[in-house]
Amino acid sequence: MDPTPERPAVYLATVRRRLASMLYESLLLLGIIAAGFMLPLIIIGMIWHTTPPGGVEVLHLFVLLGVYFIWLWRRNGQTLAMQTWQLQLVDSRSGTPPTLRRCLLRYALAWPSTLLTLCGPGLLWTVFVDRDRLFLHDRLAGTCIVHNQHRPSASE
Repeated sequence: MDPTPERPAVYLATVRRRLASMLYESLLLLGIIAAGFMLPLIIIGMIWHTTPPGGVEVLHLFVLLGVYFIWLWRRNGQTLAMQTWQLQLVDSRSGTPPTLRRCLLRYALAWPSTLLTLCGPGLLWTVFVDRDRLFLHDRLAGTCIVHNQHRPSASE
């Protein structure tokens, strides 16, 4: 992104940094899933001796993770893992925090895009085809992840 008088210079995060953040995020999500997904299912099973149908469980997980990601992206542009790695989600055109619409679009597109990335084709597209090395869901949603060196890290 080019600096303008209204906006300070920011630098797109490297693919390595974004993948490391994704790995760390997956570890943090284990706690979110345990508290927000598994615990309610265990309680329902203990009280009513039943479990919801599989489609309801998938929808529950989708909504739970959506609330986590979209709320944090809208709040300060960072999930917990992104804070650790000094990354921030911004609108790719303006460099400002993304709108709710962009966050919703990014979340919906991230599911298939992340699967493609983890299987290989999405990562190859990111590294060799995309001029800014953005993941496919960021390119389509009009967002990007920048390395925000000026935000204090947990160690400062």
